[in-house]
Amino acid sequence: MKRVALSVLMVAMVWVALTGLVPGAHGKKTATKTVRITMTNMLKFTPASDTIRVGQTVEWHNTSLLVHTVTCDPKLAAKAEHVALPEGAKPFNSGNMDPDVSYRHTFTVPGVYKYFCIPHEAAGMVGEIVVIPVK
Repeated sequence: MKRVALSVLMVAMVWVALTGLVPGAHGKKTATKTVRITMTNMLKFTPASDTIRVGQTVEWHNTSLLVHTVTCDPKLAAKAEHVALPEGAKPFNSGNMDPDVSYRHTFTVPGVYKYFCIPHEAAGMVGEIVVIPVK
């Protein structure tokens, strides 16, 4: 009996690890996997674009020797096309991130988010997160 229970537990743990999803309230699935994006010396977000589900967290990590920001605030953009927020989403800004510093943001509103690095926006350091609803 203990072997059966242990086997069931192991299968459940493998499923959670592979899918990045765990059962949430009311039988719905809630996204839990954190997506990591790096900021490089080449003035790039890597990957430049990613798709996640509502409830997932993105962690940006500055692997560069330079200071960077993760900014999704229309008031701070030099060019309007470098930033986008879905209706109902609040702007966010990491502030200056020294080398080897991380910033995390959990996305709760579906839609397209375009963000940029304030010091390197003119050099094209922009990225995009597409957030889709949890099914």
